[in-house]
Amino acid sequence: MPSYVGAIDQGTSSSRFLIFDETGKYVANHQLDFHQYHPRPGWVEHDPNDLLNTVSTCIDECINEFLKDNTRSIKDIKAIGITNQRETLLAWDKKTGKPLYNAIVWSDVRTLELVHRLIEQNGNDVFKKSCGLPISTYFSAVKLLWMIENVPAVKDAHENDTLLVGTVDTWLIWNLTGGINGGLHITDVTNASRTMFMDLNTLEWNQQILDFFNVKKSCLPRICSSSEIYCHYKIRDTEIPIAGILGDQQAAFVGQKCFKSGEAKNTYGTGCFMLFNTGNTPFYSKSGLLTTVGYKFGNMPTVYALEGSIAVAGSAIKWLRDNLGIINETKDVNTLAALTPDTGGVYFVTAFSGLYAPYWRDDARGCIVGITQYTKKEHIARATLEATCFQTRAILEAMNNDSGHPLTYLKVDGGMTASDLCMQIQADLLGIQVERPLMRETTALGAAIAAGLAVGVWKSLDDLDKVNSDDNDVFKPQISSNDATQRYQLWQKAVEKSYGWA
Repeated sequence: MPSYVGAIDQGTSSSRFLIFDETGKYVANHQLDFHQYHPRPGWVEHDPNDLLNTVSTCIDECINEFLKDNTRSIKDIKAIGITNQRETLLAWDKKTGKPLYNAIVWSDVRTLELVHRLIEQNGNDVFKKSCGLPISTYFSAVKLLWMIENVPAVKDAHENDTLLVGTVDTWLIWNLTGGINGGLHITDVTNASRTMFMDLNTLEWNQQILDFFNVKKSCLPRICSSSEIYCHYKIRDTEIPIAGILGDQQAAFVGQKCFKSGEAKNTYGTGCFMLFNTGNTPFYSKSGLLTTVGYKFGNMPTVYALEGSIAVAGSAIKWLRDNLGIINETKDVNTLAALTPDTGGVYFVTAFSGLYAPYWRDDARGCIVGITQYTKKEHIARATLEATCFQTRAILEAMNNDSGHPLTYLKVDGGMTASDLCMQIQADLLGIQVERPLMRETTALGAAIAAGLAVGVWKSLDDLDKVNSDDNDVFKPQISSNDATQRYQLWQKAVEKSYGWA
């Protein structure tokens, strides 16, 4: 009988459940958007119950779709994997199970003053050799310190040892496995590596860092590998193992099968994230990149990665739609941008919440430069696509500088890759080949692969050779390297104009 694997994909703007077959093709899926809360400028929150409820509904509706083929049974689903938006932090009470505050989303910058205070006292890279990360608004540790200092309910629960915290994977698993009635409080190494609390070498919570942030270890989840049977989740009358957990970017890394040292992928979603496989030892960047865990399958050696993160990618297109109203649907940006062969000298630095790698400027804010009376909305649309592509070049150059072995091609996935125009611009600006898989749900596929490996749907990494291996779309550079470099240099001038506004 055919075997299938399910994947919960809980993202920044939507939740999904997909079911894959053994070839990596998804045979059923369901997706729901949820509300984004912006109570103040720079603040981004989610209702924890929205995350849980949309996931539960997606599972139920996807199962209904799956069972429309009457040759299938729920028992054919051998495991479920979870992938989630990373760095987003939730806090709840272990006795009541109720959230103590809204989830603070990864892109939230309310902790800016707190970050500056910590940096002034201790420097930006005080724990970088331990956790691989600088002190930044991006990561979960500073969000938790802010909650303890500013949310009385969180402070009280922390003092009374009733506080539970975690990233989204932890919140989901705790509730799906019983909540106050024995729910598992766990996370995996990839999500833990994005908190600042985990030591990259021991894969355990670092007591020195916890003391620095004045956080009790008792409120943190137990760290597990990315692929093992953690528990079982009952769907109707069937117990299905939950057997894979990966942060969303690491899940795409696995879904793109970047299993060899030197391979890299770039995911174009709400933000944009490039991961570069550095093998079984942490590699510390000299060029502004992050050191992170790529994945750890059961008892196999840990695989590490360098990461470059862009805060705003697809969300800039939504900004054109929702805030400026120059497009009606996100896909319209491609039609509009294609009306002009260039941006007319316009550059859009989408630093809505500062700039991440390799700049790390939290004082940067968005700016559009080079505007003249000639500028039209199609120039703005094309400049929006180019903004992500330019930032990707900045990250790629940093990775090439760190590794000493320049990439010759880049694997890509995510919503923005549906645009042939955007991917051609990317190939042009990078000067290398860009490869897009035929089946682009690689984030969910990565979670499914982790779960399937744990239960034997795939026996080894070699078994994955035929998974999602249909012909890729390939985009090759069509402009000269001199032209690309000149445009990139102007982009860097525009980036400098974005500094110092916050």
